[in-house]
Formats: sequence, structure tokens, C-alpha cells
Amino acid sequence: MEFNKANEKDIGNVRKLNLLSVIPILFLFVGIIYGFYNGSFHSVVNGFINIVLSPTILVTDFIQVGGIEAAFINVGLVGLLNIFIMRHYRLKLNGILIAAFFTVIGFSFFGKNLYNIIPIYFGGYIYSINKKISFKDIIIPLMFGTALAPMVSEISFSGLLQPFWAIIVAVCVGIFIGFILVPLSSHMLKFHDGYNLYNIGFTSGILGTVLTSVLRSFGISVEPVSIISDKNHLVIIILLLFLFLGLLCTGIYINKRAILDFKEILQYKGRLITDFTHLVGFGVTLLNMALLGFLSLIYVLLIGGTVNGPVLAGIFTIVGFGAFGKHIKNCLPVMIGVIVTALLFGNDLSTTGIIISVLFSTTLAPIAGTYGPVIGFIAGVLHMILVTNVGVIHGGINLYNNGFAGGLVAGIMIPVLDAFYKERNR
Repeated sequence: MEFNKANEKDIGNVRKLNLLSVIPILFLFVGIIYGFYNGSFHSVVNGFINIVLSPTILVTDFIQVGGIEAAFINVGLVGLLNIFIMRHYRLKLNGILIAAFFTVIGFSFFGKNLYNIIPIYFGGYIYSINKKISFKDIIIPLMFGTALAPMVSEISFSGLLQPFWAIIVAVCVGIFIGFILVPLSSHMLKFHDGYNLYNIGFTSGILGTVLTSVLRSFGISVEPVSIISDKNHLVIIILLLFLFLGLLCTGIYINKRAILDFKEILQYKGRLITDFTHLVGFGVTLLNMALLGFLSLIYVLLIGGTVNGPVLAGIFTIVGFGAFGKHIKNCLPVMIGVIVTALLFGNDLSTTGIIISVLFSTTLAPIAGTYGPVIGFIAGVLHMILVTNVGVIHGGINLYNNGFAGGLVAGIMIPVLDAFYKERNR
């Protein structure tokens, strides 16, 4: 059911893309200014080089690797590249494109940079030529598909081969990933039946496992790492609050009834494909994204967590999917399930690993939305158990490890739930 368009100002697709462009421009600007302010722009350049030359497998926090200024610049450049692609191919800004963009922005704080994502895009471009389809039609899965970007960096910079051949092989592998990821993702969707919002994360987990196994068969060790910043930066928190407040105000500006109409979004289960920009409008969607952002940030700060690269990725991803399936009603049960399980296992909730498990577990929000909060809670419990153990399978090559775990949880739960509910309803 489509929303009442009379309540919303039509600002046009170009202006919507302009609004989206503010995010990478802001990070780029702040990164440069912050570097000059601290009188260490030379170190910023070196930090950016360190980011590009790092293997980037899980968990490589760019704030720790290159410094906050260089990390901001990386986010800005990656974001602007994607904005350029979106503008060049005149993509319509809808829910899934917003989710893809925010996910790319978030993971530019840990894992993604200009060097390791471009080969994947190029591979997708070759695929579009081979299949005689428009590249425009596969840009979104490719944006998500940069989950496997660490494979490019790992082969290039971990000393596996001589530098020249390492880069050649890495670029070819990146092109191969981009080429096969699109057809793979459409088939993997059937496994979890749309109840795992990070479908490409599940696909990347499968493909990453295969690629990692190939490397290991040659005696090449690919293992997760832990390079994480343990310091909170006030500038990051201020920027997040500014962005979320901007989303909130823009949503109300576009639709003055956004707050009153917000309850409409809570009726949707969130299963793929649930595009809130189409169902409730752009204004209410931005309001929902802002609320999820505030909720995520407040949670991290209340438990004494650090807003570092991985946590920023979690926050930006949950905000982005506030346009495509997530809202407070279907997210909270899953998050609570993860939190309770972590406490039962004696984990410290303030550690980065647990925080990102809580945030990314919302990939299973459609289960809570469809089957209720109790089942959503159980999904969170299973997610917490799985996500801490599946990373070793792909060696940290898949940045969307929670999407991989979420796909497994949904693939196990949904057939059982469907059988039970169908039997009960006979």
C-alpha cells in the first residue's frame, strides 16, 4: 500500500542525491580541516597511505591504522566515488540504494578503500557487458558486494607474492568476485527466503569461504586480526549527532506529518523487499533512520563502548537499513536476544566485538517483524552463538560476517517456523 503523497513535498531525485552527498563531503572536509588544525597534515597523508596499503581483513579499524583524519578522508573519497556512479547512471534514490550507500560509508571506516573496491565494480561492469544488461541494474548488489574487498588487499599487501604479481593477481581476483557475485546473490536469497536483510553478506560469506579455502590449500594462512581503536573521539560523536539531527529535521521538513505518520512504519514486517521510501514516503523514512541512529549511538555510549571504525560501520548500516526493512519494533527483540546471550556467556557488553554483534544482528529484524518478539529474541540468541564462530571459516575476508551468520540463522529457523505455523493454522 502506497503512502498518501499529498502529505509530502516532492524535492526531486537530484535534490535527494544532493542531500546524500553531504555525508561524504562532510567527512572529507572535517578530515582535511582536522588534519591542518592538529598541524600534522603530513601524517594524515601517511595515514591514508597506510589505510590503502593495509590488508584490511576483519577486524582492521582504519581509525587505528591511519588516524581519525585519514579515516575521514577515506570515507569521503569512497562515498564521493559512489555518489558519482549513482549520478552518472541516474539511479533513483530508493530504500535499497540508501541502505547500500550507508553500508559502504560505514565500512569505509574499516575494510573498504578506493583501491580494493574498484576491481569489484569493474568485474560487475564486465559481467553486465557479457550478459548484455545495463550496468545500472547491478550497481546496488555491487555496492554491497564490496564486502569481499579485503580479499583484494590481502593478496596485494600481505606478502603472499612478489609486489608486482601480488597486485596483478589481487585485481584479477577482485574482478572475478564482481563478475560472479550478482548471479550468486540472487540464488542465495532463496536459502533464507528474504529474512536476512544482509543477503550479500551471506553470499559473500559462502564465496569468501571458498576463496579462503583455495588460499589455505596452497599453504597460505588467512586469519582474522584485531586492530581496533580503544579511544572515543568527541568529533565523531558530534558528527553523528549532527547527521542524525539533520536526517530528523529533513524528514520533518519534507513531511510535516512525519512524526504523526511514524506509527505507519511499525506495521511492516521488514522482510525483503520492504522499501520504506515507497511505503511511507521519504520524510517518515528519514525520521526512522534518525531514530535508529540515535538509539544505536545512545546504546553504545550507555554501555561504555568505543565509537571506533567497526562500531561506526554498525551504526551506519543500521541507519541505512532504516530505509529498507528496519524499525525499532522489529530490531529491539533481536538486539535484546544478543545482549542477554552475551551476558549469560560472561561477555563484556562494552567490547567492540559484542557491540557490533548487537548492532548487526538487526539483519534478522524481519523474523521478529513476522513471527513476533519472542521468536525475534530466539533469533538473536542463535545469532550471537553463530557469529562468534563463523568468522574463522572465511578468515575475516567477508566484512559482513554478521550477514553470513544471519543467513545461516534464518535458513535454519524459517523452514521450522513455517512448518510449525502452518501445522498450527490447519
